[in-house]
Amino acid sequence: MAAYAALVSLMHIIDTIEHHHSPPISIHKQQVESLTQILTSLQEFLEGYKSPVADGDEADPLEMRIADAAHAVEDVIESHIVNVIKMEFFEGCDSFSDYTDVADLLEMPFAENSREEVSCDSSSDYSYEADPLEMPIAENSREKIFLQGYVVDAAHGAEEVNSREEVSCINFYQDLQQVIEEMNVIKKEAMETSAEAQLQRKVSSTRAGSLTSSSTVKESMMVGFDDVQLQLLDRLTGGNRNRQIIPITGMGGIGKTTLARHIFEHALVNQHFDIRAWTTISQTYNVRETLREVLYQVSGHSRNDLSDENELGEKLHKYLWGRRYIIILDDMWSVEVWDKMGVFFPDYHNGSRVIVTTRLSNLAAELTGSNSIGMRFLDDVCSWSLFSKIVFGDEVFPLQLEEIGKKIVGKCKGLPLSIAVIGGLLAKSELTLEYWEGIEKNLSSIVNSENDEYCLRVLKLSYDHLPAYLKPCFLYMGMFGEDEEIWVPRLIKLWVSEGFLKPIINKSSKIIAKEYLKELVDRNLILVHELGKLGNIKLCKMHDLLRDLSFQEAEKQRLYYVLGQHCPQGINSQRRIVIPTSTSDKAVRDALETMSRARSYICHDYKVPKKLLNFRFLRTLLNTTGYLEENVFQLVNLRYLSAELNQGFRIPSSISLLWNLHTLTVSSFGGGFTAPVEIWNMHQLKHVDFGYEGMYLPDPPSGHNDVIMENLETLKEVVDFNLNEGVVKRIPNIKKVCIRYKDKVMERVKCLSYLQCLSKLESLRCFIDEDGGVEYLQSISFPHSLKKLHLGCRGFHWEEILEKIASLPLLEKLQLSVGQFARRRWEIVEGQFPSLKYLWLWACEDMECWTLEGSCLPRLEQLHLEDIESLEEFPSEIGEIPTLKSIELYRCSESAVVSLKKIVEEQEELQGEPPFHVIVIGPD
Repeated sequence: MAAYAALVSLMHIIDTIEHHHSPPISIHKQQVESLTQILTSLQEFLEGYKSPVADGDEADPLEMRIADAAHAVEDVIESHIVNVIKMEFFEGCDSFSDYTDVADLLEMPFAENSREEVSCDSSSDYSYEADPLEMPIAENSREKIFLQGYVVDAAHGAEEVNSREEVSCINFYQDLQQVIEEMNVIKKEAMETSAEAQLQRKVSSTRAGSLTSSSTVKESMMVGFDDVQLQLLDRLTGGNRNRQIIPITGMGGIGKTTLARHIFEHALVNQHFDIRAWTTISQTYNVRETLREVLYQVSGHSRNDLSDENELGEKLHKYLWGRRYIIILDDMWSVEVWDKMGVFFPDYHNGSRVIVTTRLSNLAAELTGSNSIGMRFLDDVCSWSLFSKIVFGDEVFPLQLEEIGKKIVGKCKGLPLSIAVIGGLLAKSELTLEYWEGIEKNLSSIVNSENDEYCLRVLKLSYDHLPAYLKPCFLYMGMFGEDEEIWVPRLIKLWVSEGFLKPIINKSSKIIAKEYLKELVDRNLILVHELGKLGNIKLCKMHDLLRDLSFQEAEKQRLYYVLGQHCPQGINSQRRIVIPTSTSDKAVRDALETMSRARSYICHDYKVPKKLLNFRFLRTLLNTTGYLEENVFQLVNLRYLSAELNQGFRIPSSISLLWNLHTLTVSSFGGGFTAPVEIWNMHQLKHVDFGYEGMYLPDPPSGHNDVIMENLETLKEVVDFNLNEGVVKRIPNIKKVCIRYKDKVMERVKCLSYLQCLSKLESLRCFIDEDGGVEYLQSISFPHSLKKLHLGCRGFHWEEILEKIASLPLLEKLQLSVGQFARRRWEIVEGQFPSLKYLWLWACEDMECWTLEGSCLPRLEQLHLEDIESLEEFPSEIGEIPTLKSIELYRCSESAVVSLKKIVEEQEELQGEPPFHVIVIGPD
């Protein structure tokens, strides 16, 4: 929710200022304590708050007041930061031209300071007007300002600057105190609301059928699940005599309940089990009522039994004892339900079964490990079959509607609920091409319309059940395009830069973000699109309906605004702006003029406007294709900056003004760029990526006040990086380094020996260009923390360092590009590569013989060989690696392919099935 995101974001700002290496401002200790107490109380309130208008079209008024108040505090703090940095920069200038250059860049007339108007929302009763004594500058030329004594009177310059700083601090304290007091008023109201809710709350159990569709739809929706049904029937009636719990998992609307109902009513199940019972758990559950319902179904016991939980459970246990039963627990959201009820379902070793339907894959794992049945999306054939059956039953599908019908089905993306809803609508509508074309164009809005809100209500249950800390992450996903494949590393960095991840002690923000992503995947709200070689999530997606849900909720709560949509209420106070593809120049200019308080500017395939300086609060600037202007580096509150550099562009030294920059991703074309040395003084940097062409990074300045970049985790695409003692001391916590050496500089050829000093380094990629010199790799030394390694150097003899690599205890992924095996053989002996899971060789010359001895490569899962033309045959031991899942060969020798096929055939005879998957392409 937007309110929770705002509170956590504000807490992050306060915490960053308190712990920053060189904070731009300080906040009075008493104000910090007051804010911390208020923010903590409001977070706890929202974590347990159930909005009375959650199902309405408008945002909860109390939540929005909380969000607006938190935003007002942020505006006061970050406005003061801008002004302080501005004044300090001016004070350091040596000439009049320096002042005017900086003023042009910052575009900050002196009147625009922390006492500009700050309000919680457009309708707020309180605001802070600028002090008239500080406003004449805005009405005069910059020259006139300087003539008033700020520059010309050098003798009194320092005194007046100090006076100005004092006035600014006093104004800041007063402004901050006012918005703190307003937040405190809101906190008291929230506490009263919480107390009233606790008195009025009555726990009720949502009965089965509260969100039911027609029986025709239920019957039809079984299309496409024949294999799953057979699998489930086999599990129910198979030979295992122990009581088994069988979870059915999947996102809302994918057919879990329909499958369970169909199985429950199946003739074979009816014959096999002595007792059958069905109950719906739902989000708000009542164990006593659930036990009473099950007891009634299995024994006919009165539904009015007033016994407590234990008495009802004992009666149920006694009745089930000795009988073979099947119990369906539909729509379970918490493992606590099973913990309380499971003890009353006896295991008489007679083949009894309990089926649980849930949207939470992690809950299923807690019940039975990996023994669940996962529901998948329907393929094109089954989707069409389901749609045809719902719309026309047993009648023939009209030929003139078939093409548009398939387009409609395609947009449902295999979700049975969506197909059922739109099919039910078309079954009752006119059968004309024009009408169906209109449906196809407006499919999402029709599925989620007020007239047929069943689909949206089903999916919204998943959102409503999310803990408060996950809701901002889910809502954020709606800003990505329909069907967009979302690059997870970028998503993680964006979540961190937005500041809405609740801190967890002893965990980095990156780890927290990954855990949140996994939790959303486990809840089937985010789909895994592609996994990395080591099983990490590389790309993710959202089903269109879930994306629509996240977008609607985010728009309602003003979490972000997508340009081109209808203008929401309070557009001037929007905190995040999304620029879709093909947005007109005028629309962008108009938006930038009205949304000066925006913190994020997410740009899809659009050039960044030359004047972004109106966005003095901007934190996140994501621009996928546009080129940067130099003035962007004056947006001092930036945390995430991703864009391209034009030919001849120079990153200015003023980048050091970005006091809280976390991520810097800049791509350049043509090469030859050099980063400013001031980067070494940016304490908050976590991720630096200089793009495909890379960039030179000068040596850090030497001195007594060296900044230790303890937050820096990633340093990518650095050209001719001069690793030395001074550099490794500056980056003690670096985890990922990607470097390329283009030129051989003799005094630097041993620089890679310093890698062993980076004790937390996990991933290293190092390429040596043809003229870069093999001497670099000859001196390389690796830290034992390394997990991923990719090396490439034409002409280098891999035997010189393979023994070093093979001894790395944690290495999981190894990639070797070009180079050669001078001895024409690679011998891997027992004990080497103890953790290696993925091995990739490309264009390595002269590797004719490959031998494996003993229990080497004990954890290898994937082997990828590409353009390894010299290899004559595979070692037979490769077939005996128990963990091996796949081997891929691209353009390898025919003899190597033949030897591998022979190994596979031998292992298949021994095991009865192929030992691993094989892909062969080439050798042509």
